[in-house]
Amino acid sequence: MPKVKDFGYARSGDKGTNANIGVIAYSESDYDYLKAELTRDVVKECFEPLGAKTVIRYELDNLLALNFVILDVLGGGGALSLRSDAQGKALGQTLLEIEI
Repeated sequence: MPKVKDFGYARSGDKGTNANIGVIAYSESDYDYLKAELTRDVVKECFEPLGAKTVIRYELDNLLALNFVILDVLGGGGALSLRSDAQGKALGQTLLEIEI
């Protein structure tokens, strides 16, 4: 089964306890596939074990990119969390491993 990484690459970061993950497609056809398959529900299911409650998806057609804002996934953020990745830098890599 294909993974997100077969269709694009990701960049991620944080804002407090929330994470931001951008997925940029390699081509227009890859973007069309990601738009159809990489839904906010798929992303939410992936990050629910980390406490994600809400996922917001933005479509950036001119950039062939999807931007996901994942609320409450970082356990309080850099200053409060005991997680090894409290800033969400590895969450993009996690998203790339989702089978779609």
